[in-house]
This record gives sequence, structure tokens and C-alpha cells, in this order.
Amino acid sequence: MTVYTLKGVGIGLPDWLVGTAIEDKIRAGDYESKESDAALKRLRKGWTVLELGAGLGFVSSVCASVVGAENVISVEANPRMLDPVRANLERNGFGDVTLLHGAVVGDDHTGETVTFRAGKLFWGGSIVAEGKHHDDMVEVPALPMSHLLAIYEPKFVMMDIEGAEAQLFERPWPRCVKHVVMEIHPSRYESNRVLRKMVDCMSKSGLTYDPVMSNGRTLGFMRVARGRG
Repeated sequence: MTVYTLKGVGIGLPDWLVGTAIEDKIRAGDYESKESDAALKRLRKGWTVLELGAGLGFVSSVCASVVGAENVISVEANPRMLDPVRANLERNGFGDVTLLHGAVVGDDHTGETVTFRAGKLFWGGSIVAEGKHHDDMVEVPALPMSHLLAIYEPKFVMMDIEGAEAQLFERPWPRCVKHVVMEIHPSRYESNRVLRKMVDCMSKSGLTYDPVMSNGRTLGFMRVARGRG
């Protein structure tokens, strides 16, 4: 295993990812740089963070370094990534991060599992549309977004789930959420109306565009107190 250091975080790269585009990004210092920068700009000690899409555990570790490992809940759908994530969290002293295995789904999902395509590189993993078939499909636990928000009551939500975010904006989010950072994947949406639905949902939830955390396809939202008069 090769270990790199980014922003003071040790990232162990499994042998099967050595020589890939992921290693290139890590070596260049570009791996999840926008998401981690956004987190460092807004996070405060003691906040509860819900991260959707753990990857290699880098952003989880960055968040834990600010809020405390016991306040971070990280979700990862790809079963192949669970051991590397746990190893990286332990490597950085953040073993108390809560790591959940499953794919986040909207409230219209009725089953206890969902079909997930792992992909050769973990950032290409995605929920499989009904009727599609791939050789690398696996069944993973389905984790309804509304349940995660209700159970953990996060102040900060970090999201990079390769297009599955399109299903999570059917109803307003609870007021406990103060900040949201999400990487959008327009090429995986049915139409541009999906992005509008997501932004409208944030607005209905009392969250507005945050230019400080936004950068390209990484969008930030923040809760703004209502003015008087």
C-alpha cells in the first residue's frame, strides 16, 4: 500500500488503485480538494457532519480534524472501499468516525436494498437504473435520506454520490441542517430540470447559495436567518 499526505491527512492507497487516475489526482494534490476546502471554511468544533460518499476517507478525516471524530457519520456504498476507509480513519486517529455501509436513496424507494455498480474506480460507482445490467453489480443496504437526517440531525452535509443526489430533493430538508456541500453530476441527470429541483428544494429548506464554499461543480448552500420587517 502506498501512503500519501494531503492537508496533514495520511491517505493509504490500495494496490488496486495504484497507477490509476485517482493516484494521479492525489499526487497532484487535487484529490477532493474542493470539498475539503469547503469543509475547512465553514466547519466548527463539535458540529455533526453527515458525509455521503466516503471514497478513501480523506474528507471524513478532514472533517473529523475540526469537529471531532465522534461527530462524523460517513456513508459508503461500495463494499470494496470499506476496509480502505477504515484503515485511513485509523491511520489518522479518527477511528471513532461512524462508517455506514449502504447507498443513500430517496423516500420513494421501497426495498431494503438497492442495486449498486462498484465500477473499476470507486468514483465511478453508482446506483443501477431498473432494467440495466452490469457485471460488477452488487446489492447493498438502502439508506433513506430522511432517516439519516432524522437520526443524526447533522448541521453539515457533505455529498459526492455520483448522480444519486438527484433523488434526495423531493421534500424540504430539516432545519438542523445549516450547511450543504455537494458535487453535482449533470451528465447523469435526466434533464436540466433535475438541477433546478435540487436548488429549489434547498431554497424551500431555508438554504441559499454559498459562494464561499462553491467552486465549479461543487455547490455550497448555507442557512440564512430570516430578516425582520
